[in-house]
Amino acid sequence: MPAPLAAALLPLALLAPAAVPVAVTEADFDPATAFVPPVAVSHAPDLVPYGSHVRVVVDRSVPGRTVLRMGVDGVAAGHAFPVHLHTGACGADPAASGPHYQDVVDPVSPSTDPAYANDRNELRLTLRTDGRGAGSAAASVAWRPRPGGARSLVLHAGDPAGAHGAADRVACVNLEGTR
Repeated sequence: MPAPLAAALLPLALLAPAAVPVAVTEADFDPATAFVPPVAVSHAPDLVPYGSHVRVVVDRSVPGRTVLRMGVDGVAAGHAFPVHLHTGACGADPAASGPHYQDVVDPVSPSTDPAYANDRNELRLTLRTDGRGAGSAAASVAWRPRPGGARSLVLHAGDPAGAHGAADRVACVNLEGTR
């Protein structure tokens, strides 16, 4: 390769990739009012006790796909948590995490149209815990979130007959690069 061409291409080779192919977020759940803003927030310590642990792996190594794996330890035993990507960062107010992230955004808010609110257009999974409060789940979608668009992962109560409504946000995890 001629020297001028190699010199011109060198700055391009030094640029960081647009997105890290695999991002890992690992943290203990804390109250939203902690002195240092937490990575993982519990809004319902009866279901997600302070100090329980979460690990989220977002894998974008396959072109055009996103695979999300999540594991928890120390949360409510024998429970099923619906989990979704959300557009906002976690905050003291559970609603701070915004609506579900959608690959194709529904022009009507809140999104209830099944053409938009479905498991092909939203990254959804159900995290089921064992008798010790440990569990894991994974989901895959045939798209990648827009840069900065999916900022958190929210655990919903999933117990419409219990103390929390089915849509209640009981915990939130800020994903890498959102803080």
